[in-house]
Amino acid sequence: MSENKQKRAWAGIIISAIPILFLLMDAVGKFVKPEPVVTGTVELGYSETIIVPLGIVLLVSVILYVVPQTALVGAILLTGYLGGAVATHVRLGNPLFTHQLFPVYLGVMIWLGLYLRDVRLRSLIPLRSN
Repeated sequence: MSENKQKRAWAGIIISAIPILFLLMDAVGKFVKPEPVVTGTVELGYSETIIVPLGIVLLVSVILYVVPQTALVGAILLTGYLGGAVATHVRLGNPLFTHQLFPVYLGVMIWLGLYLRDVRLRSLIPLRSN
């Protein structure tokens, strides 16, 4: 592997690690269900009974994203999950940059990280012609 390709792969891993760690913490919180998670979920308009199923969906999606062979499917699932978060915050009229767009920031990091670490995705979406 050339030095440039190796740097690109490492950059992709580092960029991917940020949303992975954040979303894993979120998933664990949904299984442990501390009071702030339950309160926050209910304040967002969801029933407490949905917390664990959301955690399962999130954890499975993150695991799929981490595994190179299924990373594309994981990225697609996480995009849908984060889209739901955006819709929830928009519906509630929460602040734009800190609440409504935060899931978008994570989604950008998910796709940028995958783009940098997966040659198959780069061949599907070339940013420059050769």
